[in-house]
Amino acid sequence: MRTIACKLIVLSSFFMLCICTATHAQKDNGKIRIIMFGAHPDDCDERAGGTAAIFARMGYAVKFVSVTNGDAGHQADKGVSLAKRRLAEAKEAGKRFGVTYDVLDNHDGELLPTLAVRLQVIRKIREWNADMVLAPRPNDYHPDHRYTGVLVQDAAYMVAVPNVAPETPALKKNPVFLYFQDFFQRPNPFRPDVTVDITNSFDQKVHALDAHVSQVYEWLPWIGHYLDKVPADKKEREKWLAEITAVPITPEVRKTMEKWYGADKAAAAKHIESFEVCEYGAQPSDEELKKLFPMLGN
Repeated sequence: MRTIACKLIVLSSFFMLCICTATHAQKDNGKIRIIMFGAHPDDCDERAGGTAAIFARMGYAVKFVSVTNGDAGHQADKGVSLAKRRLAEAKEAGKRFGVTYDVLDNHDGELLPTLAVRLQVIRKIREWNADMVLAPRPNDYHPDHRYTGVLVQDAAYMVAVPNVAPETPALKKNPVFLYFQDFFQRPNPFRPDVTVDITNSFDQKVHALDAHVSQVYEWLPWIGHYLDKVPADKKEREKWLAEITAVPITPEVRKTMEKWYGADKAAAAKHIESFEVCEYGAQPSDEELKKLFPMLGN
């Protein structure tokens, strides 16, 4: 028995060493780690999927987190059944993007910026050892979107405080926090600090969004009163989805693109995703933003 016990201890130590070595190598590979938060499964995909796909292609570690399980967003399905379906769709979308996808078990439509959920967000950021955190702004038509923005803002300082959620080691640095683009004007309009040309990853973004069947082909068209516009032919669906997914390039966004890419490349861009630096996290210089977004100018 002692011999078996000793072997188990040795094996356990070996596996722990392997895990620690792999983690250390992951942290020291010189590439930033990105985590994105959305209120529902498919939110990160829609707001920053093209950028995430580019990061993933370049070998960067990217995680999507849905703060709710999406169990209310459908006209016919609901509860546990819908939550299971949306989790499966999110996992498939994650494979298509090349990112890790987590879904927290909070009810859709009932999200509040409580301490309990804030601690969930803090733990996710710490566990991922994130250098960059993206989330919605806290002004939006949907309360879940708003409160996801508030929750991530509330985590922006706390991720580095050791006595908060002490069971998960605090970060040694404060990440850069950024907002996804939106078109709401009050209390203040979105400011495009960074714009990424996703022309070459747009098709991949659409293909990943296509995995969220319950949303892009069922719920959103139903609640938006355009269900009759959804093609019956699966081959035509992604083409149609691409048409409704494209984001307009505003003059402000075009100006930001010219800053990062130059006038010629900015003019050639067909699809983009923009982000605003949150004032609560680390405040990067332009040179630091280039390191965070190495695709800028390429």
